[in-house]
Amino acid sequence: MASSPAVRKALRSLVFLLVIIVGLAGLISYGVFRSNATWTPKLALDLQGGTQILLAAEQTGGDAVDGDQLQQAVSIIRQRVDAAGVSEAEITTQGSRNISVSIPGKADEATLQRIEASANLAFRPVLTYDVSASAEEADGGDADGAEANSAEDTKADAEEKTDAEEADTANAKQDDAEKSDEANKDDSADTSALDPEELPEGAGDLEWITPALQEKFTAFTCDSEDALAAGEAPTDRPLITCDDSGTIKYILGPVELDGSVITDATAQVATTSTGATTGEWVVQIVMNKEGTEKFGKISTRLYGQAEPQNQFAFVLDGRVLSAPTMQAQILDGRPSISGQFTQESAAALADQLKFGALPIDFTVQSQEDISATLGTSQLAAGLLAGLIGLLLVVIYSAFQYRALGSLTIASLAIAGVLTYLLLTFFSWRQGYRLSLAGVAGIIVAVGFTADSFIVYFERIRDALRDGFSIESAVEHGWKRAFRTVLASDGVNFLAALILFILAVGNVKGFAFTLGLTTLVDVIVVALFTHPLMTLLARTRFYRTGHKFSGLDPNGLGAVYRGRLQFSDPVVTGAGGSKKNARSRAEAARRQTIAERKAAAADASTGKES
Repeated sequence: MASSPAVRKALRSLVFLLVIIVGLAGLISYGVFRSNATWTPKLALDLQGGTQILLAAEQTGGDAVDGDQLQQAVSIIRQRVDAAGVSEAEITTQGSRNISVSIPGKADEATLQRIEASANLAFRPVLTYDVSASAEEADGGDADGAEANSAEDTKADAEEKTDAEEADTANAKQDDAEKSDEANKDDSADTSALDPEELPEGAGDLEWITPALQEKFTAFTCDSEDALAAGEAPTDRPLITCDDSGTIKYILGPVELDGSVITDATAQVATTSTGATTGEWVVQIVMNKEGTEKFGKISTRLYGQAEPQNQFAFVLDGRVLSAPTMQAQILDGRPSISGQFTQESAAALADQLKFGALPIDFTVQSQEDISATLGTSQLAAGLLAGLIGLLLVVIYSAFQYRALGSLTIASLAIAGVLTYLLLTFFSWRQGYRLSLAGVAGIIVAVGFTADSFIVYFERIRDALRDGFSIESAVEHGWKRAFRTVLASDGVNFLAALILFILAVGNVKGFAFTLGLTTLVDVIVVALFTHPLMTLLARTRFYRTGHKFSGLDPNGLGAVYRGRLQFSDPVVTGAGGSKKNARSRAEAARRQTIAERKAAAADASTGKES
């Protein structure tokens, strides 16, 4: 086989496809042995079963929720569940105040906390902090070690961190008016030292810390009843609370911003000013116009202050999510939180900040395991339907294209392997779960994929009929076919994308697999079907136009032999005259205008064409 440019290009394409397949298999293998990956895609609720949580919703103030608020709660809970990497969850309302959340498989603790947490997200300045008396043996979490930088400063200062253990311990701290009787009594003592007419003006003013508040803070522990009631504190008074780990306790000033100013929050790897990655995970926040303006003033005030007065806290439901140090004046509304984050902890914090502005509390009414609604028998039935469809495609290919049909079968097999690996990879990294609707999307895509091969093969046949050699016909047919394949798959992918964006639940699963297999179709046709066809065209079996190759020029009625050159094939035996007549008709049909004029001129002078 001659090593022509076309052959070398075909070999490179096949090697590249092999690298993709081996790379995916390698990543999944790594995940199986080093993480929580599996060798098979995870199944959705309808095929596997899972966990059902029934929540009762009420407004933060204790009032009943209306229909619009309940729908808002469903929407935000769905965002939280999706952000946790759980796919194909079912979230619906039950009655006028309940929400049912059904999650495939066994829900982990982080997902349950995301669902059940009320969303009272607020920004409070840190007045002081200390290690909780109930956790003096523990390290002081990453909240105090985090930093807030502008988007640009994060690149330059990603490696500069403040050590939480170097902070001073107990300073004077203050508390908020609690809702319990004991807390109300403490509030009276706290405010008696401050004239109501002379309350501190700034939220970060240390004058908020009265002797009574300091005494209460000293005795405060993170496992006390007061700590559990911290979410009920008023926004215009200081708050004594703890971080999520229960190891650090804080006195925080009054609320300066609420969570509604955050429009987006994402976890990403920090980079330096030169664009190199530091390997450390940060949380990038984007604020709206109001938040940008107010946070700019807050950052200007806190930047350069002594610790801990240069810290501010993100507080969700009375608990400190993070308390970063202000490392710059952030005037663009894009603060970045850095600290001792892992990828998982950064993603969890980003989700809590992004989806935390929900003014509704939830009470868990029940939590139970549920069985699969369809189960493995329905999955087997769906797979059987897919195999029947695949078998019909194979039979048609063998009948229509003879030996060339084997290339269709091989291409479908490669597409199946690639789709399986991608679904398994997304199950591991993105929490994707395969539902029966997703299986249907894969089955539908078998027809789309086979259609791409048919378009390609027919373009090759057309080129052979036009008198091209097999090698030239493959390249000529590919140029014409690939445009058609891209147009067809582009329409399919656009439809799947729109459906994925607008739909929820099982329909979203159908759209995902349909879009994924559409992309796989393009990859397989470009990196496997055409390159392999290029190599096969150099073999003697196809090059000589064997009658069982499916690309026999004579069998296809090829009559054109170049401009103004036709030959009439002579077919002997039964039906020969019919075939000759069809060939002559084909030759006449393929004449250009110039050729017809030349034939007419020859006829007028008595010449034979």
